[in-house]
Amino acid sequence: MAFYECVLIARQDVSSTQVESLVADFTKILEDNGGRMASSEYWGLRTLAYKIKKNRKGHYVLLNIDTPAPALHELERNMRLNDDVVRYLTVKVDELVEGPSIVMQQRHSRDDRGGRGDRRGGGRFGDRDRGDRGQSDRGQGDRGQGDRGPAARSEPAARSEPDRSSGGEAAPQTGASEGAAK
Repeated sequence: MAFYECVLIARQDVSSTQVESLVADFTKILEDNGGRMASSEYWGLRTLAYKIKKNRKGHYVLLNIDTPAPALHELERNMRLNDDVVRYLTVKVDELVEGPSIVMQQRHSRDDRGGRGDRRGGGRFGDRDRGDRGQSDRGQGDRGQGDRGPAARSEPAARSEPDRSSGGEAAPQTGASEGAAK
């Protein structure tokens, strides 16, 4: 018999107990065909990298299998037919790894890390000290009195438009009309 690792992704709307019963059904299929399930790990509900069959998340399960090839083919056939299984991937390995998988080891090491000691407050932005920024200076930077561009200025700016009557030269426009200036 050969050793295999199989990772399957179940739909996001099934519960974790339904995923466990799915794994139990797959174990029974293997045992009926002369194989055995060495171990299984439930990795939890995780976000997918892209949508698969309108699912953004999925329940991940790792199956360590010791089985002959025909039993594996029957297992994969049943995974294809099951509507709750979104994807699966089976890989032949030289030996089965004892203990928790790398994914579970990383999850536990993330829990062991302490919080960031240099930040007070919680969350991403928390109660970070922003310095003494009065209400009058809020969001205006170097622009002064809330200047948002030429439309917000109090005095009209001199605009240059091409003078259509004199061959396209640009003449500065003042507050007076063009007809009064000629």
